[in-house]
Amino acid sequence: MAEHILLLGADLGDPPRTFARATELITRRVGPVRAVSRDHWTRPWGFSGAHLFLNRALAVDSGSPPPQVMQTLVEIEQELGRQRPATGGYASRAIDIDILFIEGQVIDLPGLAVPHPRVHLRAFALGPAADIAPALVHPGLGRTVLQLLDQVPPEP
Repeated sequence: MAEHILLLGADLGDPPRTFARATELITRRVGPVRAVSRDHWTRPWGFSGAHLFLNRALAVDSGSPPPQVMQTLVEIEQELGRQRPATGGYASRAIDIDILFIEGQVIDLPGLAVPHPRVHLRAFALGPAADIAPALVHPGLGRTVLQLLDQVPPEP
């Protein structure tokens, strides 16, 4: 079993209801949810949007291989109405589920990079993660989640 720190994000539909359903599906298909952050409402990052984003972090224990966990999370996103823009890039969404960290692991595979490659740039991800794992050390940067949050650069 390895602890996964996941980030849920959404700005379309009913994010609290969608997150409740996502948490149920994650528990059933990935593993038990051991901790849940408080809710963080933030402005869109990387694009202009009409709505605030709800962000929430989960600590989940899973015995599945990381690529399988990622595939399961993508399936859950699709089931909950996630539609990716054909042009790529950032856009409003019904649900987004990212793997931020997996218990000290560094993974660089097609479709899966852990720690999340932009986690250190995103207060909207680090804030919820700091609620549940403030002392977790980024294995590539050697700083805790709380230290990274304190040092996050201003939004682009």
